[in-house]
Amino acid sequence: MEAVIGVTYRCNARCHMCNTWQTTSDKQELTPQEYAKLPPLKMVNITGGEPFLRNDLAEIVDILKPKTGRIIISTNGFMTDRIVALTEKYPNIGIRVSLEGFSATNDELRGIKHGFDKGLKTIVELKHRGMKDIGFGITVSDKNVRDMMDLYKLACAMGLEFSTAIVHNTYYFHKDNNVITSKKEIVDELEKLKTEFFRTNRPKNWLRAYFIDGMITYFINDAPRPLPCLAGTETFYLDPFGDLYPCNAMNSIMGNIREQSFDEIWQSKRAQSVRKCVHNCKEKCWMICTVAPSIKKEITVPVKWVAKNILKYKFGGRKTSDIS
Repeated sequence: MEAVIGVTYRCNARCHMCNTWQTTSDKQELTPQEYAKLPPLKMVNITGGEPFLRNDLAEIVDILKPKTGRIIISTNGFMTDRIVALTEKYPNIGIRVSLEGFSATNDELRGIKHGFDKGLKTIVELKHRGMKDIGFGITVSDKNVRDMMDLYKLACAMGLEFSTAIVHNTYYFHKDNNVITSKKEIVDELEKLKTEFFRTNRPKNWLRAYFIDGMITYFINDAPRPLPCLAGTETFYLDPFGDLYPCNAMNSIMGNIREQSFDEIWQSKRAQSVRKCVHNCKEKCWMICTVAPSIKKEITVPVKWVAKNILKYKFGGRKTSDIS
């Protein structure tokens, strides 16, 4: 089982595609000790808001590290000293710095002055210290798609991982007016990225190409979802106040870990009812946190897709779709 854990909704950025920073609550965030109630997990993605705004983030990692094989923390990279300090203690965790493009684009879309410079400084510092699992993450929209390929090239030049998402509207982002108008331009750029992934000799990148293809065919072009969603079965989202959701797109609470044990929630009739709703979910999402478990569970589907497409992409790429 994998999990996305939002440790806070507080944020020092003002992102155009996310209003989480506007969220206020009189609820108390989970204490580090309360995370001990979680079961063993294959992977945990710690996110926010901005996770490093929590002064006790290291204590949370102390609790989660023995429970999971891999921890990745998503951050805007602004708080370099805190990030470096945590990775000195835990050099084997992953850090993904969210960058929406180069300097002017990133700072406009993230709404934080010198955000690109600070994020890049953090990555350079981690790289200098020998950390291995680091990379960029970009949320693609009409406003930054022109920077995507150059940002990918920068990641390659620095020997970093490169991950992509696309703007969504969900309760987690506290946003309902994200729209994509330049479909053709976005698809053209995503097709270029698919080709670049295929031209590497990394099977992991070939599966990333499959993820990008799903972004195009399902999310942008409204084709049927290529893989079943396993939210609430193979993965879950835990919010900063203990509410357990099947994912960070579907606004259906399975229970709260302050009120019940994890097993009581996971085996409850309420959880079973939410899982049934997942099969009929109307949320339009294609995010790696829910797609990755499906890829692993149904690995023959992406492997067959890779086998079918690798030659035509690896040697010249494919022409983009005629999309208006």
